[in-house]
Amino acid sequence: MEENFKKRNEDKDLIKRYELHKENKEAFYFSTDEYEQIVHHYIEHSKFRKALKALSFAMDQHPYAAEFMILKAQTYSSLEEYGLAIKLLDDASNLNPGDGDIHLIKGNVQIMQGKHEEALESFHTALQYTQEKDEIHFSIGLAYQNISDFKSAIKYFKMSLEENLNNESALYELAYCLDVLGELDTSVTYYKEFIDKDPYSEYAWYNLGIIYNKLEKYEESINAYEYCIAIDDKYSSAYYNMGNSFMMLKKNEQALDAFKTTIELEGPTPEIYFSIGSVYENMEQYDLAIRYYRKATKLDQFYDEAWYCTGICLGHQDKWYEAVHFFNKALKLGIENPDYWTALAKAEFKVGNTISSIDAYDEASQLSPNNPDIWKDWSKIYFEQGDMERAIGVITDGINEIPDDASLYYLCVVYYIESGKYKTAFNFLEKGLYLDYEGHTLLYDYFPNLETQKALYKIIQQYK
Repeated sequence: MEENFKKRNEDKDLIKRYELHKENKEAFYFSTDEYEQIVHHYIEHSKFRKALKALSFAMDQHPYAAEFMILKAQTYSSLEEYGLAIKLLDDASNLNPGDGDIHLIKGNVQIMQGKHEEALESFHTALQYTQEKDEIHFSIGLAYQNISDFKSAIKYFKMSLEENLNNESALYELAYCLDVLGELDTSVTYYKEFIDKDPYSEYAWYNLGIIYNKLEKYEESINAYEYCIAIDDKYSSAYYNMGNSFMMLKKNEQALDAFKTTIELEGPTPEIYFSIGSVYENMEQYDLAIRYYRKATKLDQFYDEAWYCTGICLGHQDKWYEAVHFFNKALKLGIENPDYWTALAKAEFKVGNTISSIDAYDEASQLSPNNPDIWKDWSKIYFEQGDMERAIGVITDGINEIPDDASLYYLCVVYYIESGKYKTAFNFLEKGLYLDYEGHTLLYDYFPNLETQKALYKIIQQYK
């Protein structure tokens, strides 16, 4: 720690000296190491133009130092000036043709340009001049991944890991590619074999936990995260993901403990506050849930899902006027989310704003026409108003969108019976029974009269 402090002070002094000389337009000279420190300082603080200026001085004073050409190329690529970056890398390669790093960096710039075939050529050239090949194999894997050749990507990510078991990025990208190809079960075997070779790889245990989570094997997922934490008890992402797995198992107290440990390790984030809010919502502790959702929106005012979930909790508390406000805030940020429109529609209806409710259901139905609940809830507004014609209109629109959903047919039966159109009602009843015979019991909820239920039962028995 003392050494780090001393180095930071030395770096500050160096930057101060450099900037003072430049400001006073004095003649100055710095060694290659000093220039590298100056340039890295500016790059780390995203001051790319200042980095370029320092590199110009460095290259004037050290014209044969290829490392400055490489640094300048990397700086240009950060500014998305890829053509200039490639030219510098070619110049650097002419000075040091056997430097594999130059070809590796060139390949990475070509990937940024979208020139994946050229990038692959550069990476394979780099392999000829480099002893430690794990980073190059990883870059080749990324190039194949970018062109959706996931099988080739998997091959090279595995090659990278054979050379460096601790390549965390390769472990993560490998899991992603296996997921895309639907080979998660295969990846479990691979990671277990990997762990047999290196049982103390926290990265392997962590990625195994992610895979189990995706396979919905939450107990195994938690077990893997616990091994990861046993190796590195500061691995905050493992605590966070373990909290999510506990949530899926409805082990809410354990989930809270995991999320709170994450905060202790990395400080609060909107995502962690949101996750804690979700746990409290699952526990029906709505005041606490709202408190944490609001903490999330305080850190990120554009967190639309947190605004939405605040509204959901207020709805559970029958605070519908307040819920409307929060659903509207969510919609300002996520206007194409059908769940937000549906929630707003329900809340508007609860506070008596029928027209606003209908408008919201209309929006929701356009965004998610295959959601039967939208059509059912929308039609029930007209049903409760006694407007059977419009109720039938909405529910038949729903049937046109989702012709294999029996519940829509049964609701249509209710509306036609209430309209006195029994023949049409029985036509829809027949279709509903054909799709889902057991689903007919919902009819009895709308006709509590015992005689009516008996009459319906007799008719339904004919179709059994």
